[in-house]
Amino acid sequence: MELPASVQIVEVGPRDGFQIEPVFIPTEQKIRIINQLSQTGFQRIEATSFVHPKAIPQLADATEVMSGIIRVKDTTYTALVPNKKGVERALQSGVKEVNFVVSASESHNKNNVNMSTAESLQTIREAARMALDNGIKITGSIATTFGCPFEGRVSPQKVEEIAQEYLDMGVRELILADTTGMANPLQVTEMIRRLRNKFKNVEIRFHFHNTRNAGMANVLAAMLEGIAVFDGSIGGLGGCPYAPGATGNIPTEDMVHMLESMGINTGINLPKLIDCAKMVQDLLGRELPGQVMKAGPVPWAVDKQAIDKSKYLCPKNTGKVVDY
Repeated sequence: MELPASVQIVEVGPRDGFQIEPVFIPTEQKIRIINQLSQTGFQRIEATSFVHPKAIPQLADATEVMSGIIRVKDTTYTALVPNKKGVERALQSGVKEVNFVVSASESHNKNNVNMSTAESLQTIREAARMALDNGIKITGSIATTFGCPFEGRVSPQKVEEIAQEYLDMGVRELILADTTGMANPLQVTEMIRRLRNKFKNVEIRFHFHNTRNAGMANVLAAMLEGIAVFDGSIGGLGGCPYAPGATGNIPTEDMVHMLESMGINTGINLPKLIDCAKMVQDLLGRELPGQVMKAGPVPWAVDKQAIDKSKYLCPKNTGKVVDY
């Protein structure tokens, strides 16, 4: 199959990226980061999560964040919600799209939300009904799709069963999450073909982690099967707080850079995105995994975008600007 001409990137750093940070990020800094991300061209930004503050203390300010951001007309600000209470809070905050999540692994689901998979699905079913009744779009994530840190391999049949439950609830976009970075390109290809064979015309989105450095290869494998929606996290922030070793989402700017350099349109201003990644790194006060903000973009990734050449210097700080 041919590669898609364009790809939509969903920025999840403000939720999935921030949630694992050990030191509380001030609300005003979260708002500042989301506002800058809003200026780069994202169609969707996962801004926060309406979970109980004791579960994810870092996101205890979800309501304040959603009321403080400057909303750009063509950007949808989404949120992860665990239950009806989360939907109520999202509705009060003007959220138009919510994301539910359940693990394909019983052990991970128990560690994540202290419920069995069946219990989670029942809770989500009630919340999904409330969301749809109030005009909120719903998406459904399947965590540990490709492997679990507690159980190892995850049965593709279990993924299919959860996918069917989601579709029955009214979900029209399935998000397959490689929660701890266990996926490889062959697994990705096989999973896409399996789900499309069973569920005709299903919309599939991928949430890859780069924990074991296979994130970009998995993106390419998915694109070769026609997938055109992916999650990314600014600077490579993130990971699951309930899964050992689950650090490392794909840095959004690295993925955008790869796609744009391949001639695949993302609709995102790469120079502005790189500037945003640098700002996040400065605000957190530590080096982030993203590579493009360190190395700079290749010329053909930005030749159609406005760029301040003075920001991208030759190696060894010679002061010479790369010739574009």
